[in-house]
Amino acid sequence: MIISPSLPEINGLFGKFSWKSLVGQYLLMLMLGFINHRGRMSAQQAASAIVGRSRHRAGVCRFLESHGNELHWLRYRAAGRLLRKAPRRGRFLFIVDTTSVSHQGEKTENTFSTGNRKRRPAKGKRYSKYKHARSGCHSFVCGLLITPGGVRIPSFRGYYTRDYCEQRQRVHRTQADLAAELVAELSVPDGAEVVVLGDTAFESRQMRAACAARGFYWIMPANPERVLAGSKPRPKLWSLTKQFRSSQFAPIRLQPKQGPLLAMRRTSPSWRGSKAKPRTFYVHEERRAVHSIGEIRIVFSTKQKPKPGKQLLRDETKILLTNARHLNVAQIVELYSLRWQIELFFKELKSSLGMHQYRIRCFQSVEAWVEACFITFLYLEWIRLQRMRNPKVEAHEKQWWSRQRTYGLALAVSERIAETQVRVIHGYTATEWGIKKLRRLLRNALPTEYRNAA
Repeated sequence: MIISPSLPEINGLFGKFSWKSLVGQYLLMLMLGFINHRGRMSAQQAASAIVGRSRHRAGVCRFLESHGNELHWLRYRAAGRLLRKAPRRGRFLFIVDTTSVSHQGEKTENTFSTGNRKRRPAKGKRYSKYKHARSGCHSFVCGLLITPGGVRIPSFRGYYTRDYCEQRQRVHRTQADLAAELVAELSVPDGAEVVVLGDTAFESRQMRAACAARGFYWIMPANPERVLAGSKPRPKLWSLTKQFRSSQFAPIRLQPKQGPLLAMRRTSPSWRGSKAKPRTFYVHEERRAVHSIGEIRIVFSTKQKPKPGKQLLRDETKILLTNARHLNVAQIVELYSLRWQIELFFKELKSSLGMHQYRIRCFQSVEAWVEACFITFLYLEWIRLQRMRNPKVEAHEKQWWSRQRTYGLALAVSERIAETQVRVIHGYTATEWGIKKLRRLLRNALPTEYRNAA
């Protein structure tokens, strides 16, 4: 229960902002709900997060539907403040990927199916009468900026289906277009070196154009259908592997708990087994002209040591394309290995904060819900950065804070909130008036429809 509605050191992230305003009160409810929720995170969890200020869950949904722009502005403001306080010397990484949230129901807006799950018609009448709920998903194109010091600053764009764009009179954009927008609008210090990472879905013309306009480098796995330049018939990139010899592949050994990228990995000291073991990759580089791209570097990488007289296995070989001419092969492979950080980011959003557990039909409200979740994530990163920059914090405590992810940061904030609540309750119990007020707050903790008449 939250009796004193406040979060530690939150004013430093947002600057001058009235938490007594409507947007401030509801945003505080949502942030406390994401940090302290037990079980499924829902609008009800946020509505009852603060004792004495509980609202009806429908009020939270109405707020999300009508104040999404204010939340977007607050997220942009918080991200800018966090970036200005983070260390800037070194290489920045910007990782792009898509996450989906599954939902059922025909009335849920802007959903689409990611596969053909329609059952085949049964031959007999016994099973043909059953009806199955329509399953779809919402999709969000996300970008994760990782600073040289390991601070994570996320951004996102909601994906709109063609039907939804026709209903709302919007221009339909593909996921590659949305990712290119994130790259074009990315805020980084002037002159900073930025490397953009993504999977095969974002190895596209839009991404290359956006990176070229900003002067960014990119590392992407090749599309399976990518071919070399020249006259038709053009050979595929994979056909080059038939000419390779096993002696052309050089071993590269990566240490997860060592190296200049350790701060970006945030490895836990409790890592054991395969996570902590060094990984060896066998790589070979080619410089070729690729159709519709031009002359670039092509890096063939595999975990299995190539054997003389045997070809590489396609499922175990990664073909990386990059325009970074100043990086060596080991740096390219190690940088691309950090693409998995955005998958861990999605896991933290859904497992620790409960971003995917909403039950909202209006997609405009869904986008505002995700905005509030991202603001909460930025706040937790802000708390971590403040502890690491505080000269009064001892070295071993700074090392502990440097390795914490969302789950550990949320627990640390919850602990500080609990200490504040104990002091507030102790102050209330000192007088009769305080005890009466505490009783009234506890009674008002439940929504109106669930309160006892007594």
